[in-house]
Amino acid sequence: MSYRTKTLAGALVAAAAILALAAASAGAQTEAPRTAWGAPDLGGVWDYRSITRMERPVELADKEFLTAEEVADLEQQALDRLNNFLETPAQRTEAGTNVDRRPDGGNGSYNHTWLDQGLEAVATGRTSLIVDPPNGRYPPLTAEGQRRVDAYREHRRNQPADSWLDFSTYDRCILGFNAGPPMTPSAYNNNMQLFQTPDHVAIVTEMVNTARIVPLDGRPSLPSDMLQWSGESRGHWEGDTLVIETANFDSRRLWRSTTGSMHLTERLTRVDADTLLYQATVNDPETWERPWTFEVPMKMLDGEKWEYACHEGHHSMPLMLGGARALEAREAAGGQQ
Repeated sequence: MSYRTKTLAGALVAAAAILALAAASAGAQTEAPRTAWGAPDLGGVWDYRSITRMERPVELADKEFLTAEEVADLEQQALDRLNNFLETPAQRTEAGTNVDRRPDGGNGSYNHTWLDQGLEAVATGRTSLIVDPPNGRYPPLTAEGQRRVDAYREHRRNQPADSWLDFSTYDRCILGFNAGPPMTPSAYNNNMQLFQTPDHVAIVTEMVNTARIVPLDGRPSLPSDMLQWSGESRGHWEGDTLVIETANFDSRRLWRSTTGSMHLTERLTRVDADTLLYQATVNDPETWERPWTFEVPMKMLDGEKWEYACHEGHHSMPLMLGGARALEAREAAGGQQ
């Protein structure tokens, strides 16, 4: 989770992101390696940090790509924020506040030893990770999807900690908030390791050590009523791209309020020795009016993926529930400590 050496080398800015990235990388770096059995070699530890937002900022309207100068400025702003927060005086953590962020935008009880969103924008210079819809933003929610989102927010506001079931699967260490699937850049632990055989691929994310075993042998899918936290995945090759189809998601994972109807298509393409292009298409007709797609060029890490020990779900749960009871008691006593 240490920060990489800051570099402001010019980012690739192209009219067609995937083709431009592939063409430029192929000419500038070594050819993508292959396995002993002839398939593209996707194995290794991959870093998907990025300061590029998932959604395009509204003020950028239809602007799909940044200029090289704008990329450099964006990365300098990220470095300036880091240096500013490193110099900010320490503050005591208060009950009920966000552990990752305090009101002034600085770190919460997690400092920069833990937080690592990186300092670089995606190599394509895109203004958002979302590439479809063309406006770079999530599609509109369906009426039912909006109702579900509103109901969840209302519940979290009024009953945040009645029991352990009111905490998210991330707080309970069942799933990692950026581990997916799909894998999405977030506050920290944006690393995954991929293992590969002729018949299977295993994807292990650093966040909460989530592991997915993806068969490539054409076996049938499980019955639709056999739900899993990370869904059930099946993979196949389309040329040099590994395509992973995942369904049977347990809606209790509450990833962006999606339902058990969600279908995920992930595509992994080894562009060159140092780059794995990851693309994911989310399709949940009960939540969004149309599917949406995002992509992240993952970078090869020369090192190991370390274990992330998530303890909130077991060691800290009594403290979190006890803290909620203490806040309730204080409120019942008229705000007295």
